Amino acid sequence: MGLINALYPDECISSAYDIDYAGLYTQGYRGIIYDIDNTLVPDNAPADERSVELIGKLKDMGYKCLILSNNGIGRVKSFADMVGAEYIFDAHKPSVSGYMRAMDMMGTDRETTFFVGDQLFTDIWGSNRAGIRNFLVERIDKRERTHIIFKRKLEKPVMYLYGRSRKKHNGEDK
Repeated sequence: MGLINALYPDECISSAYDIDYAGLYTQGYRGIIYDIDNTLVPDNAPADERSVELIGKLKDMGYKCLILSNNGIGRVKSFADMVGAEYIFDAHKPSVSGYMRAMDMMGTDRETTFFVGDQLFTDIWGSNRAGIRNFLVERIDKRERTHIIFKRKLEKPVMYLYGRSRKKHNGEDK
């Protein structure tokens, strides 16, 4: 897998709240690893009713849910405690070790786990390197920290190439 392809998401979807979790469960998935900021809530926002409800519903369905974040313990623990999920802070995404540890904590493996996040260079690259299915979601809020804004600019050409590769794959590029 080339570097550019390693940045391509398995699936793009508008929101973490629009994923067909029941369908994925019937396919055998049992563990979900989530990013927090701009994936489940706006950047640096606390857990809200919608995120608490989602994680609760997924746990009732039989999923194990874990928050994997590059943020510090204060941010990650408070969010995870509010939604009722396990967590790993200071994960150093895209390092594979956090994803592997997450699966170990949930008792799942590459075939039964998927990842949901909003950034190519941390979330998607890391989950691809770990060999797990992933969903790239549209960011919730346009307001972001400076270092994230810089990464978003770098994501644009990658997503352009991704779009072209999808069209070619689907026979639309003639």
